[in-house]
Order: sequence, then C-alpha cells, then structure tokens
Amino acid sequence: MSNRPKQPWPTKAAMEQIYDQHLWGGHPHDFYSGEGSHDPKIVEPYVDSVSAFLKNFDSSLIVCDLGCGDFNIGRQLAPFTQKYIGIDIVASLIERNKTLFTEKDLEFYTLDISKDDLPPADCVILRQVLQHLSNAEIQRILNKIVSYKYIILTEHLPMGDFTPNKDIISGQGIRLKQKSGVDLLQPPFNFTPKTQQILNEITLDNQKERIVTTLYS
Repeated sequence: MSNRPKQPWPTKAAMEQIYDQHLWGGHPHDFYSGEGSHDPKIVEPYVDSVSAFLKNFDSSLIVCDLGCGDFNIGRQLAPFTQKYIGIDIVASLIERNKTLFTEKDLEFYTLDISKDDLPPADCVILRQVLQHLSNAEIQRILNKIVSYKYIILTEHLPMGDFTPNKDIISGQGIRLKQKSGVDLLQPPFNFTPKTQQILNEITLDNQKERIVTTLYS
C-alpha cells in the first residue's frame, strides 16, 4: 500500500489553482471567472435571454446557480428571482462573494456539486461548468439536477457536427481540444427532458465555436 498522502479532489484543486494563479486573467488581488463571464458580447445576450425567462412568472423562481464564479453574471439575474443561491467549489471565492454581495434573498455556499447535497430550488443554472468535468462527474450531477423543474444549461461547443461527450480529466481544459462538447441528450447521459428550448446562441469571432444556452424542463 502506498504511503503517499491522499491527493486533493482533482476538480477542487484545479479550480483553486485557476483562481489562485489567475489563469483566466483578471487583477492579481481579486477573483476573475474569465472573459466568458465579462465580455459584453457574450454576457449581455445571455443576461437578456435568461432574465426574460425569469420575468415570465407571476411568482418569482428560486434559482440555484451551480458554479457561480465571481458572480458578475449572477448579480444581474438575482433581482428577477425570489431567492438566488450561488454555489462554487472554491471556498475563498465564496467568502469573497459573501462580502461583496449582501442583498436580501441572496445566499452563497461552498459545495462540490458532484458530491454534496444541493439546495432546493425551482430552477438550476449551469453556465459553462459541465464542460470542465469528467463524464463520471457530469453523470453524478445530472442525477441530482433532474429533480429541479427547470435547468438552464450553457455549453461551449464546436460549430457544425461533432462527436459529443468525449471524456476528459476534470479540470484539465475542456472538450473543444478534442473537437467535442457536452450534450446531455446523447450517450452516455441520454437525458430525456419533457421540453427543451434554446434561449441563446452566440457564434464566437473565430467562427469555429459557439456558446449555446438551453432551457430544459
């Protein structure tokens, strides 16, 4: 038996490294979730489409944001909800969010969404989170989120036809390097929602990639 110490959970370690070393950019003394959470060409259409969905309800929804990051996007959606719950695996990031964002009906928790129990809510948001995870982790998460009434899923995908769901090691890039992307409707996940609707699709400047946001119920 090996005497080496047990290694940290790889996803947690990878995400902590990204923020500690500012691998997604940003200022040296703050947390930054990358251009995908700050570029107006990506953020504004997304916020417009998701907020339009959230405004549709006479009784506002409770929303659980799995992988809320630096909360640049969540803060723009929270006003249209009954309660907004931000979750991330990086404890120091969540503590920073708790300090900066103190509005009523706003909560933050440090959780590993593939392992820990998730809070009750009407709607779950997963914005460019699954693409960083292995198929095994995605399946564990999917087993939990099917209990929510609405799922708003955003994924970074190749343009045109591609082979979905090529497996990766969690935290080691995303599937675009393999000309793949996450599609929950395809094997090995075979998710069968009652309904689905594309809320937003953005073609990136390179014309080879797109960011697609889909509403499942």
